[in-house]
Amino acid sequence: MPVEGVRRPAWAEISRSAIAHNVGVLSALLGDTALCAVVKANGYGHGAPLAAKAALSAGADSLAVAIVDEGIELRGAGVSAPILLLAEIPPETIPDALSHSLTLTIGSLAGARHAAQMAARLGGLHRVHVKVDTGMHRMGVAPGEIDDVVDVLLAEPTLDLEGIYTHFSVADGPDEDQRAFTRHQIAVFDEVRRQLGARGVVPRVVHAANSAGALGYPDARLSMARIGLALYGYLPDAWLGAALASAGAVLEPALSLRAHVVATHRVAAGERPSYGRRRALASDATIATVPFGYADGYPRRLFEAGAHVLINGRRYPLAGTVTMDQILVDCGDDAVGVGDEVVLLGRQGEEAISAEEWASLASTITWEILCGIGARVPRVLAD
Repeated sequence: MPVEGVRRPAWAEISRSAIAHNVGVLSALLGDTALCAVVKANGYGHGAPLAAKAALSAGADSLAVAIVDEGIELRGAGVSAPILLLAEIPPETIPDALSHSLTLTIGSLAGARHAAQMAARLGGLHRVHVKVDTGMHRMGVAPGEIDDVVDVLLAEPTLDLEGIYTHFSVADGPDEDQRAFTRHQIAVFDEVRRQLGARGVVPRVVHAANSAGALGYPDARLSMARIGLALYGYLPDAWLGAALASAGAVLEPALSLRAHVVATHRVAAGERPSYGRRRALASDATIATVPFGYADGYPRRLFEAGAHVLINGRRYPLAGTVTMDQILVDCGDDAVGVGDEVVLLGRQGEEAISAEEWASLASTITWEILCGIGARVPRVLAD
């Protein structure tokens, strides 16, 4: 297991109330549609058991993860809710998944056969969902092969064909061609469902919408929506906020990154702090050392891009290259001392720094910023 830095003054603070707020806002939007909280990738960096329990306590109906180990971790943490594996898994891992009551995704004819063989050997009754490839082309059953896959699953009495789903590739896109492609995916999925219905196959759980689909395409909400990024307080794209704004609702970011100043030095103008001596100080300044670096998820790109941190409610720029374990902050002539709290992501006073701000500066996406928070950063649950 990765070591958490509990003896180091740097941590991620996870707000239970923010996750609960977001579940409430999204549940109100979804209406009768069940909310599946996606907690893969360590709960999008928030800590999977913390995020899962907070979401379930707030009313989420089920969970989804990417790999078997993530599901087993949640079971070990005492989570008993349904957990869907969002990808077809290798045959040798199916027994572990089934023995921990994880719901399998079936994404191929071979996968259906493996699942049937393993389930028959294990006995009992095991839920499966069939994933249909409607245009993402990453994983899933082609529409023309759906009947063959379903035949295999229905022939095995230890399998329960509980669900069918698909995944959108550009539901967050605001352009008309992206919106048209999402509508095309919905239409293809609807036709597959109609085809199965004609032969009396009507799975109980039908889902297509991720966060973007749930916010931007009401007809894609179906019986369940898989909510990832929005659960943690962020929109996949700004235009998707319209659905929430019309209801007078907003999402609340659930994670903040915090640390304490561990050293200060008075450094003369012209000096070039940190590796590479990339930038000379314009004037004499107090340089604060903060124990959080790129190994913790602070992207190196942020120095050149002009990132700031918050200390005592004010923004301060980095003074030099981001290092593996620490950053250096140019505090000018302000009184900053050892032990002062530093906010890297989150709010302090009237100022705030968001994961979206980091993503823009680093030329990446919000998902990558959140998922990139290092394993050695302890996740601390706060109200």
